[in-house]
Amino acid sequence: MTDRTELNRASDEELVRRLREAGQGDLRAFDTLVRRHERKVATNCRYISGSSSDAPDLTQEVFVKAFFALHRFEGRSSFATWIQRIKTNHCINYLNKKRHPTVDVDDPVYSGEAELSIKPDALANLDRMDQRAVIRAVLDGMSETLRVPLIMRDMDGFSYQEIADELGIGLSAVKMRIARGRDDFRSRFAELKGEPPKTSPSAA
Repeated sequence: MTDRTELNRASDEELVRRLREAGQGDLRAFDTLVRRHERKVATNCRYISGSSSDAPDLTQEVFVKAFFALHRFEGRSSFATWIQRIKTNHCINYLNKKRHPTVDVDDPVYSGEAELSIKPDALANLDRMDQRAVIRAVLDGMSETLRVPLIMRDMDGFSYQEIADELGIGLSAVKMRIARGRDDFRSRFAELKGEPPKTSPSAA
């Protein structure tokens, strides 16, 4: 019988190999993989979807998809990279299904609209929040158009071209959205923390 300590010490790739060899009757190796990666997947599902209520279900669905797709994992990238791609695709599909008509924040006609700014009443009690809660509040206040590519780039490490391919938009649009997303994040973060607004070099 495989000892839990031995499983915990095994690499992700070793766990995948053991799972394949064990057959359907022994899922301990997969349980170890889930425990190892669940927190990050759940956090990113929460950030990308913008929904704390749907994030647990999305996380579970990501791992179910991964389990049934293990035969396609060839080890060309790390298991962590592979699972994050499944997570990103699943969350983007979720957003596409729930999306309703929205304003394109890249349209200069709407870029200055007050509706696109975080509401003052959303700042109540933020002085008692820890930094993680502030980051979550900042991301929740950002538009999906800027939030998703920013998370894909700065949290998941996707290349600009990979983001363009995933979102079905041009490379220049990806770069612009990420640059704007970073500026938006910085200004919102400073506002929530009560700090003076910072001007990016590009805005000077």
